[in-house]
Amino acid sequence: MNVKASTRYKREHKADYGKERLDILYEDEAIVVINKPSGMLSVPYPGSRARTAQGVLEKLLHKKVFVVHRLDRDTSGVMLFVLSEAVQHKVLAQWHTMVTERLYRAVAENPRRREDALPDSGTIDAPLAQNARHVGYVPHDADDHAKTVEARTHFAVIARGKTHTLFELSLDTGKKNQIRAHLASRRYPLAGDENYRARTDPFHRLALHARTLAFVHPVTARPMKFEVPESGEWLSYVERGDSTPEIPVWRDRGSPYNKKPASLPQGAERMPPSRKELRKMDFIARGKKL
Repeated sequence: MNVKASTRYKREHKADYGKERLDILYEDEAIVVINKPSGMLSVPYPGSRARTAQGVLEKLLHKKVFVVHRLDRDTSGVMLFVLSEAVQHKVLAQWHTMVTERLYRAVAENPRRREDALPDSGTIDAPLAQNARHVGYVPHDADDHAKTVEARTHFAVIARGKTHTLFELSLDTGKKNQIRAHLASRRYPLAGDENYRARTDPFHRLALHARTLAFVHPVTARPMKFEVPESGEWLSYVERGDSTPEIPVWRDRGSPYNKKPASLPQGAERMPPSRKELRKMDFIARGKKL
């Protein structure tokens, strides 16, 4: 099985890898709200035996839980599940009206050029496509005929540092990889994000956290709000403005994680393609390289 270099690194260096703790924030007869840790899948996918938030919850509660939204595996934060199929149908039908606030925090690398800096607030309105590995991206080339979906991300800068920026974000559309792809398309890849060519990994995880979820209870109609702040280390790191940001092991040319298997020529390295190389590839080839 081909495992990403960053995954191998986390397995060896993250103390709780594969045993991440799931915290229940609220539970009643209809819903359960959790704080999902980074590194845990929200729900299972075909062929996977990895622990999932849904599976862990079902073992803790001794009952079936139903999915109404998802967070990326490496995204942490507030997540809602429901406890019956009837409530699931109701929530899915009313999601955009019942959810009144959904905020994320993220630490992103600054662009290399000052003129590429984003303003203090604004909206990224750009359609998303998916490559062959189901990683979302913003098509830029006129000849890229990939199927796209509408996506809008609102952002506000919480703090700017010399090397990184702390953002608060909200979504008009909750598409797969939306925040990661939108910020990366504006030259702000999230720290620790190998899929979007991040150069730094200061927290040994993807720096994306679902901080706030507010909604109208689907049964009682009572307003509810749950908030789990991101680690205080994120803000202090941005404000400190490290002049020599940590290079993740999968970007270090000398790292064994970037070496090809022994059967390939000695010294061949598994480094990501440059943007210039990506522009010359078709959609399928680009997906295999990312």
